[in-house]
Order: sequence, then C-alpha cells, then structure tokens
Amino acid sequence: MNDDTQHPGGLGRRHFLAGAAAGAAATLTACDSPRRNKPDTTSTPTSAIESIDRERHRPGTPDWRIHATGPPDAVQGFADKVSVLPGEEFGLHVSTTAPGFRVSAYRIGWYGGAQARRVWRSDRVAGRVQPGPRVIAATRTVRADWDRTLTVRTDGWPEGAYLLRLDAENGPGPGHGYQRYVPLIIRSASTRGRTVLMHAPATWQAYNLWGGRSLYQGEDGAYRTRSLAVSFDRPYDKNGADKFMVYERAVVVLAERLGLPMAYITGIDVHADPSALKGATAVVALGHDEYWTPEQRRHVTRARDAGTNLAFLGANTCFRRVRLEDTARPAAEASPATPTPTATSPATIPSPALRTVVCYKTDYRDDPYLVDHRSMATTDFRQPPGADPESSLTGVLYEGFPTDAPYVVHGPDHWVFDGTGVRRGDSFAHLVGVEYDRVTPEAPGPAPAPAPAPIEIVAHSPLVCNGRKSHSDSAYYTVPSGAGVFATGTMRWVEGLMAGTRENGRNHGMDARTGAFVTRTTENVLRAFAEGPAARTRPAPRDNVHTLYTAW
Repeated sequence: MNDDTQHPGGLGRRHFLAGAAAGAAATLTACDSPRRNKPDTTSTPTSAIESIDRERHRPGTPDWRIHATGPPDAVQGFADKVSVLPGEEFGLHVSTTAPGFRVSAYRIGWYGGAQARRVWRSDRVAGRVQPGPRVIAATRTVRADWDRTLTVRTDGWPEGAYLLRLDAENGPGPGHGYQRYVPLIIRSASTRGRTVLMHAPATWQAYNLWGGRSLYQGEDGAYRTRSLAVSFDRPYDKNGADKFMVYERAVVVLAERLGLPMAYITGIDVHADPSALKGATAVVALGHDEYWTPEQRRHVTRARDAGTNLAFLGANTCFRRVRLEDTARPAAEASPATPTPTATSPATIPSPALRTVVCYKTDYRDDPYLVDHRSMATTDFRQPPGADPESSLTGVLYEGFPTDAPYVVHGPDHWVFDGTGVRRGDSFAHLVGVEYDRVTPEAPGPAPAPAPAPIEIVAHSPLVCNGRKSHSDSAYYTVPSGAGVFATGTMRWVEGLMAGTRENGRNHGMDARTGAFVTRTTENVLRAFAEGPAARTRPAPRDNVHTLYTAW
C-alpha cells in the first residue's frame, strides 16, 4: 500500500501526517459542533492554566532525544521524588565514569512538533562512580544508596511531564557524550476543571531490572528469585525512561496539541491525597498502568462517582494490588542544600516519601504485614483475600498475554469513532496486543467480575492467546453521576498513536492508517471528556453484550 492509499472507510498516511502537523484545525471540524459545552474551570487556579497555555506556544527544542546510552555505568541516575509541585526542590543521585556531566530538563508537549522544550540546564557537575546495588535480603529489594549529587529547584518550571537528560563528558566521539533519562512529573496543585494525565511510576518501577531484579525476576531470570518489593531509590534500566517513552509520552504530546486544560499527576499522588482529583473533568490512565494501591483505586472510583470521566488507554490496568512504604535514606541527605554531599555515614533518617512498592504476588502469605491487615494481600485485585476485580471500575477485565491480533470495529456509529470513516468489520493489524482486556459477563475466576451495565462494546476483536480463542473489547459505560468510562482493551493503543511515524521504532508493524485511526479516536475521547460528564453531551451506551457473549 502506498502512502496515499485510502482503506475503505479508513484514513491514509498523508491525511494522518497533515492532521498531526496542523493540529486540530482541518481534520477535527466534527468535534467543534455548537452542541459541545466548555469545561467548568471557574474554580481552577487561573495562573496554572494560563501558564500551561503560554508554555504550549513557546518554541520547542528538537534535540531532546538520547543519541547514545553507552555502557550501563557510563552515566545513570535517579530523582529522590517521583513528583514535585512547581517551585519545589528534588535531589538527583548520579553515578558516572565520566569526569563531569550536565543535566537538562525537558518538558514534554507538542511544541509545534518538536515534542519537548528545555526549561533548565545545570552547570557542569563533577562526576564520580557511586557504589553498586545493595540488596535487602528479606524482600530481595535492590537499592542504590547513593549520595545526593545535586539539588534542583523547579522555580519557573510549568506543570507537566519531564525528562531530565544526563549528558556525560565521555562518549563515542567529540561532543557526543553518553546519555540517560531520569523521569519526573511536575504535578498540578489543583485538577479542577481539567483533564488529568495520571502517570504510572509504580508500574515503571515494577518492571525495572536495574541491579538485576524486578517484581518479575531475579538475577538468574527466575520468578522465584524476584523482588517482593522494589525501590524508587535506584535508576531505571535501559534508557532511564523506557516505560514513559513507550506507553505515556505520545498521549502527553497529543493532549497538549489539542489545547485542552491539562493537569499532571502520578498514581502515587492520587494514592496519598484523597482530594487530588476533586473537580477534574477527566482522568486518563495511560498505556500500561498495572500496579495500583487500594487507596488509588478508591480515590479514582470516588472521582468517577462525582462526575469525572475516566479513560483507560491501555490494558492490564489496575491489575496488581500493591502497598507503598516509606524508605529510610542515607544520612548524607540530611543537608539537601549541599550540592555535593561528602558524608558517608551509614546512619539513616526517616523520610516521608513513599519510595517502596510492595507486591508479594503468589507469595502474599509470606508478607508479615498480613498478620495485622488480613484483607491487604499484595496480589492481584481479583484474588482473595479481599478479592475486588478491576472490571467494576474499568468495565473490562485483563485476560491474557501474549497476543497479536487485528483491532476490529463493531460499533462504527459510536461517537468515539466520529470522523474516522470506519465501518463495521474494519480492522487494524497488530493493534491488539501484547496484553488485552475484554468484557466478561460470565465472571471467570475465583471472584465475580461482572461488567457495569449497561455497557457498550464498540470494538470486538477475535484473537488467540496461548492457544485459546477469545476477544479483546473496547467498551464504554456511564454511571449515575454522568461520568463516562472508556477502555481500549489493548496495551498497544498508545503505541498506535505513533504508528506510521519514526517514533518508537516499528510499533509492532502498525501502519500510518492505524496511527490516524487511533489518533482521531483518542482525540474524540479527550475532547468529549474535557467537556464534563459525558452522559450529558453524548449518547447513552447501548447494551450489546448479550449479542456478543451469549452467557450474559
């Protein structure tokens, strides 16, 4: 298929790229109908919204990407907070074999297609090699008990998702040092009247293999030697921000291109603050948001029941039930204003930060916390004790891994597909994978997992997973508050936003037509949900589950 070929009922590459370059102008007229209502921002701090709006119109910095990571020890680091409010400070802990390095802070956004802007750059910092990983035997937790290298204040940094790029002086050639990212969220103090992007650092950390262990495997690659708890006090593996780059960045870029009133937060912030989502028009869970605490889930559910729309742009969301714990830090951090601490005492001081993610999974009975908290097993939400399957919130239930299948449209006239031109049965190769969810009226497993009703399945995609035939479902439902809830049912949705471009590699072979379809559908959801409770402005879901699953 050449670049200009139009699939029947689909969108060609030229249309997609032109739409991306022009923003919402030429291709989104259907979203600008007079029946649309503006979001209620009357109680939102005006300065915060205006600051983000001004930020969107600033020129970007095209050279924000990593060019060469080099050996694992070339340069690596972590922040001692997953998020801060604008103006707050955080510490960077860096180890490098180079004699020196610099740090650049890039805010991710549209920026006319540049996708990032540098908001700050450090002076040269002397490099040093910090100690290797330390393993806490009881939970096989890996930590980097490194001294704080420098303290960074975020005065003048707008709210948003940031990548701190470490640029070492050693590298593959003159002027080209080795690089790594450190992710950081500058969170919003208020989410009222705004669409909230809820980033997932607990899931980033669960899969992090820095130091040889994650919640999935130990140094020998075996499940039985995995960590039972993982710490934020260590760098992320690979480029330093792999999960953010693959499963979150493209939504940040798209949302900012649309010009919606945005807010930024992490799941850990939602866990810690019951009012974090108060008054939000929508909360968006991104491409891979697997690890939630019961508190986070309770606060998101409460927001839905108060009228906040929810969008789940991935699969396997809210699957693992975790506990967050404080972590004691090295005493060298007792003087955070000192740029290069020299104290090496092993003594520790208490820290209020939630820096450890606990998830015993199948070994939950070995968790000493369970002695006094019998219902707080850190296993899957659907498993006893305290079984509470995620489908009551998401509308869909995680079913399997791995799969690779076409995404098949079932309800082409649903509003989420406005402007895509799709017809029933149109398909998009490779868009379903590598994990998937579906509506489960037959309630499999040890605890009932019914879907909310009424619920409308808008895409019903046949697949095979581990030799078993099943389906992936995109679904939409509403609740009495008027909130709408949309779930894509596939983990590749955010990757689909980049399909047909040079971003993120080949994106599993997905093409530009798929990229255009996913982009327009996501735009429809974000625009509709930004207007307030979706039940007030969009048609009610048509319960069609009984026609697709006879066990209903």
